[in-house]
Amino acid sequence: MQEQYRTLAREGVHEIEINKSRFLCALAPVATEAEAQDFIARIRREHPTARHHCFAYVLGADGGVQKASDDGEPGGTAGVPMLQMLVRREVRFVVAVVTRYFGGVKLGAGGLIRAYGGVVGEALDVLGTVTRRRFRLVTVTVDHQRAGRVENDLRTTGRTVREVTYGAEVRIEVGLPESDLKAFRGWLADTTAGTARLELGGEAYGDA
Repeated sequence: MQEQYRTLAREGVHEIEINKSRFLCALAPVATEAEAQDFIARIRREHPTARHHCFAYVLGADGGVQKASDDGEPGGTAGVPMLQMLVRREVRFVVAVVTRYFGGVKLGAGGLIRAYGGVVGEALDVLGTVTRRRFRLVTVTVDHQRAGRVENDLRTTGRTVREVTYGAEVRIEVGLPESDLKAFRGWLADTTAGTARLELGGEAYGDA
């Protein structure tokens, strides 16, 4: 698995106008192809009179899934430059839809390539990106007496507390870099006088 990847900070829209044509770039973070297709369909519904809804998306922490569509624009002038911009910026799990309202002036192939790629780049700048890092999930089980201090210490030391479950004991799910596991075991034993239990889980990505 990739150690980390960059993705879109938030969903949003950025618009530019070139020779009376409006280019609206809608960006969204997505986890699956189904989510990407749902977003594309939503943008189409929001702009039923627009001539083109070109799209591109990149999925997978390694960018393994990449798709693009020119949606009626000349081949290679819309979806491909959009996809190239996403790949060049190294963003993952993101979909871009550029809706074009034609202004009556033809831009030519070069003009279209610059417009479609450019509006995606500008939208990324406006909306921003975040880095997500690979973590090993671990579950700490501790008695109620010590749970409050353990949770507080976890948060103040910058560790990622994902979930806290209260029952007969308290279970705290934590995301840790693999390299931190050995030190974490020692810290937990010292903090709880050896009373806490540590269970290793799978892997996930979280905010870096």
